[in-house]
Amino acid sequence: MPYTVAVRALCEFTAKRGDLDLRFTPSPSAQEGIAGHQFVASRRGDAYETEVSLSAEFGPLTVRGRADGYDRMQNRLEEIKTHRGDLSRQPANHRHLHWAQLKVYGALLCEARALQDVTLALVYFDIASQTETVFTEIHTAVQLREFFEAQCRDFTAWAEQEMAHREGRNDCLATLAFPHPAFRTGQRELAESVYKGAATGRCVMAQAPTGIGKTVGTTFAMLKAMKPQKLDKVFYLTAKSTGRRMALDAAQLIGDSAPSLNLRVLELVARDKACEHRDKACHGDSCPLASGFYDRLPAARLECVASKMTDSTAVRTVALKHQVCPYYLGQELVRWADLVIGDFNYYFDSSAMLHGMTTGNDWRVGVLADEAHNLVERARAMYSVSLGQAPLRGVRLSAPVAIKPALDKFNRSWTALRKAPLQADGTLDSLPASFTNALKQAVTAVESHLAEAQPGAVDGALQQFYFDMLGFQRLAESFGSHSLIELASESVAFGKPSTTVRIQNLVPAPFLKPRFASARSATLFSATLNPPRYYMDMLGLPDDTAWIDVQSPFSADQLQVKVVSQISTRFPDRQRSAAPIARLIAQQFDEQAGNYLAFFSSFDYLDLVAGEFERLFPQVPMWTQSRGMDEGARRAFIDRFAPGGAGVGFAVLGGSFGEGIDLRGDRLVGAFVATLGLPQVNQRNEQLKAHLEAAFGSGYDYTYLYPGIQKVVQAAGRVIRTQEDQGVVYLIDDRFARAQVRELLPAWWRVVMPDSIRHP
Repeated sequence: MPYTVAVRALCEFTAKRGDLDLRFTPSPSAQEGIAGHQFVASRRGDAYETEVSLSAEFGPLTVRGRADGYDRMQNRLEEIKTHRGDLSRQPANHRHLHWAQLKVYGALLCEARALQDVTLALVYFDIASQTETVFTEIHTAVQLREFFEAQCRDFTAWAEQEMAHREGRNDCLATLAFPHPAFRTGQRELAESVYKGAATGRCVMAQAPTGIGKTVGTTFAMLKAMKPQKLDKVFYLTAKSTGRRMALDAAQLIGDSAPSLNLRVLELVARDKACEHRDKACHGDSCPLASGFYDRLPAARLECVASKMTDSTAVRTVALKHQVCPYYLGQELVRWADLVIGDFNYYFDSSAMLHGMTTGNDWRVGVLADEAHNLVERARAMYSVSLGQAPLRGVRLSAPVAIKPALDKFNRSWTALRKAPLQADGTLDSLPASFTNALKQAVTAVESHLAEAQPGAVDGALQQFYFDMLGFQRLAESFGSHSLIELASESVAFGKPSTTVRIQNLVPAPFLKPRFASARSATLFSATLNPPRYYMDMLGLPDDTAWIDVQSPFSADQLQVKVVSQISTRFPDRQRSAAPIARLIAQQFDEQAGNYLAFFSSFDYLDLVAGEFERLFPQVPMWTQSRGMDEGARRAFIDRFAPGGAGVGFAVLGGSFGEGIDLRGDRLVGAFVATLGLPQVNQRNEQLKAHLEAAFGSGYDYTYLYPGIQKVVQAAGRVIRTQEDQGVVYLIDDRFARAQVRELLPAWWRVVMPDSIRHP
């Protein structure tokens, strides 16, 4: 079976040399690049062909791609690159790579059309000035074929080991057995749904209780689907770093169970965590790990792919051994990994690397999204943006003379923005044309200035504001009913009122739909994905998405769930609820001493009840979550839940201790949830409610009820972690007695209603 490689990928592998150079140069957006290519093509004659499909074979390789343009009359093949600013600042290795791509296209063209020679034209089109800079060379077909074969020879050894790896991997996966002697209750059902989703090309939502081994079950199933579904990659995406660790452990378990598998696993971490020299810029003149990066990359890459596991620590070790940047080595390794583990943003964000590489390389991928209930809020943040007038006024003070008029005009446009008529909910229905036009002109002016500025001479504040404007402009251009435009309260900056305008996303579905469409299959799983219609509407999942509610391995006898309806936790009732809740906790502690967690809707409410508890029951050990706890403080809080211990930890619902912590056995024997978990009633949430009511007819449920109960179930889920655990959960509020609320609780719970509960 041949190994297919794109022209660009081939040349990036064989022809990239020298430094990693990420000095900022304004570059055209994807849309501007496409428009630039079209504009150049429009200048050519009728004999000009665009997007010329070409391919050829060499040994085991099939090399293919699309050349930008070919003029039959002039026998001229063009490679078009759009840019901004002074072309002389282009790093030499970039030009070298562009020529390599063009020469390979030239070789393919000569072979396809039996040409003796061809003129190669490297066309640089400045989208700002609409001018072309053209470099031409004439090559014979023989010369180009020799160049093509040289590139292929450089890549063939790598391609052969890649083919051997994939064949061996797939053969091993075909016979791979589950890494445990047997599936747990519900685990087989979950794994089968993942496998069937990949087989049918459908997305899957799986509500699966904690403790069934979701991570290893889903990972095993998607890996098993790789060979029959011809998957290139599996992406395991998480909301938190603890999820990455669990995925790595699952991959290790699967790999250890089949030593011949040689599964390549890669963990992606954020740039600020991977950077070794945060005080240096990403180019060879500043950072030693950027200097000669591409010259030392092959050896580092080879060592990494020879390893079965490449978590962030392993990548760093190899990177420093070969003196290359760990972060950008990790990005390179994505191309050669089988299982990539990273945060949601690597696939779902607007500039997501994994999604961009998937579409750019035509990969078939299987996506696993762990703790997927978090994706709604995470995606809303990804597609929301703010822009402040105060930073604009700040950069105007030191801005170069050439760009001050554009910044001044943009500053004046905020006056019109503040005077724009507001809707009943206090938002704008659209941005004034004077504002968006001034924004566009300011972006263009700053972009032109930055393109001409000398490296290292760029004002950091101006550059950051440029990025802020770009991000705002991008979302402004895609603004629709999925978002709101808000104006923040005015503040005073530089002696004048200043405003912040925010595009607040409410429904991320339109942005996420293309992400799901790009995957062969995506499985979203969590202990709380109920009701499914809510998540389908919010996330933009396809209508044929499969939904399963996985059978729990736990029995109702393991967990007592008691509703305490005589106590109201509504905001007006909280002061008088503090003592009854404190007595309830103490009463349960007296009946069964052990470790307990008590959850509250806010730090203020927590402090109120914790203070009352400490005053009334000083003999009971207690500890509390505080605002802004660092990792060490969070770890200390968790460590208080020692086996055989006894005490009460007070925490905020939806915070660090409401999900993602595993307190098995008697490390935790019970929980008190003194809130329905409903989001705060404020202007933002009321706007959201009105919008979701209009869009889906479920404004209150989608805004308040479902997100609230999700947090409650997650918090209660800390108690029962294994089939041997025993515990109790108190749901404190009269609204828990409502049928509509109880329907959202896990089916395996046996809820004891108020009449049979003894209260303090």
